[in-house]
Formats: sequence, C-alpha cells, structure tokens
Amino acid sequence: MTLQQAKSSLGVSIAREWKRHKWLYGMAIPGVLIVFLFNYVPMYGILLAFKDYRIKEGILGSPWVGFKYFEMFFSNPLAVRTIKNTFLLGLYNLLWSFPAPIILALLFNELKNQRFKKIIQTISYYPNFVSTVIIIGMLSTFCASDGIFNDIRGIFGAEPVNFMGEPEYFRTLYIASGIWQGVGFGTIIYLASLSGVDPTLYDVADIDGASRLAKIWHITLPHLKPTIVILLIMAVGGTFGADSNKILLMYSPATYSTADVIGTYTYREGIQGAQFEYTTAVGLFQTVVNFIFLVVTNWIARKLSDISLF
Repeated sequence: MTLQQAKSSLGVSIAREWKRHKWLYGMAIPGVLIVFLFNYVPMYGILLAFKDYRIKEGILGSPWVGFKYFEMFFSNPLAVRTIKNTFLLGLYNLLWSFPAPIILALLFNELKNQRFKKIIQTISYYPNFVSTVIIIGMLSTFCASDGIFNDIRGIFGAEPVNFMGEPEYFRTLYIASGIWQGVGFGTIIYLASLSGVDPTLYDVADIDGASRLAKIWHITLPHLKPTIVILLIMAVGGTFGADSNKILLMYSPATYSTADVIGTYTYREGIQGAQFEYTTAVGLFQTVVNFIFLVVTNWIARKLSDISLF
C-alpha cells in the first residue's frame, strides 16, 4: 500500500467512525470546549511570570524579566514558611483523608442489612452538598469559647481554648472538617468498583472457612487496587496544594505560622497587593512541583503495580 492509499484509507476510517458515533461526539463537544476555554486558554497568562507587565503594552508587548520574580519569592523570608505549610498540610491531608473513604467503603460493603446500609450511606453523603462557608461557620460556632467543644472540656475542668485562633489546632481542624465533609461522597467510586466483584468468590471463601478480614484482604482489596492506585497518583499530584478558599475562611493573622500556604499568600500579594506577575510566578512554581510529584508517583506505580495514569 502506498502512502497516498494509506492516507486515503485513514480518512475513510475517520469519516466512517464519525458517522457511526456522531451523536456521542456531538455530546462531547461542549465538554471539550469548556476544558479548552477554561483550562487551556488561561495558560496564556503564564507569560506574566516572566514579564514586567504593563497594561498599555499588554502581556506580549511587556518587557521580559527572566526569573526575576522567582528570585524575589525564594529570597522572601515568608517563602520557607509558605512552602513548609503547603507541603505539611497536603501531606497530612493525604495521610488521613485518602484512606478514610476506602475504610468507610469497606465497612459499607460488609453491611448485610441493605435498608440500614442505604440509610447510612445517604447520611454520609449529605455533608458533601453543604457549602464550605456553612461548614466553617458551624466549626467556628462549635470551637468558640462558649461552643460545644469547650463545654465538653469544661465538664472535665479544663479551661476554654480559642481553637480557631491557636496555630497548633489549625491543621487538625482543617483535615478533620475535610474528612467529615467528603468521606461519605468519596466512597461512591470505591463502592462502584466493588459492585463488579463476583459474589461467588465470597461464597467459595465462606466454604473454605475464611474470616471477614481474610475475605477483605484476599478478595475485596485486590479488586479495589486499580482504583486505589489511580486515585492515589492523582492525590499525590495535589499534595503541594491546599483548598485556599477554605483556608481563607478559617485562618487569621494569629494562625499564619501554620495556616499560611502558597494559595493564601498569592491571594494577599496578587489580589490585594496587585502584584500579578509575582504571584503568577509563585503559582507556576507550585504547579511545577505538583506536576513533578504526579510524574514521579505515576512512574513508581507503573514499576510496582503495572497500573498508571500514563
């Protein structure tokens, strides 16, 4: 077959494929456009990290400054604090929040009473649909000097503590509230994966006298392994990041020592301080670190388990 014939055959195949699945491709077009407009087009702004931006000249017309803003950030005394807080908050969140929905999904899977199981699942899903603003408002009320947490402490003779105003409690409150809000909804993907497990495997295990823990270890977890690995890769890829919107609602100058992360720092310097080029550079640094984490974790997962994103 000549090159011209190969190209012609490929064109016919593409046309036939498009005609056969035109409605599916048509439904995908809006999603593709949204991703392109809101995820790829804004990447044009990355140039700001290397420019001395001037409104009249625009991004392309503004002069290049190289790595000036990166040097400014790394020479800033606050850089170490924000990098440390961002990494630690992401790491602790990964260690506690990632396994939580897996454990809860395993517990749901072991429930035999289907009616009770559905009720508990529904209750666990509700917090995910509550606004983060409302959740932080509830947390502030519970943690107030006259809130329920201090009332419980008072029963044991302890003095009231301003939980929201003490740096040492910030990470615990951030992670605990995040788990409460998202753990139930996070079980959905694991339960969907477990729905594909052949029930006869459990029946055979019962005949062999396997305990519940043995069935979980040898049947349930192996079926969850691909899902766990893929989600773990993506979770590690977001370790060097945090929910800045939530932190902005929770933190105060009193908790900056543990709560001030790159996201909140760029908000203060960029939005409030109008240093757009500088904060673009800081944000680009954060993105590159997350990308490195993602690639390295994906490589390790592919070597150890033959499961990877790419």
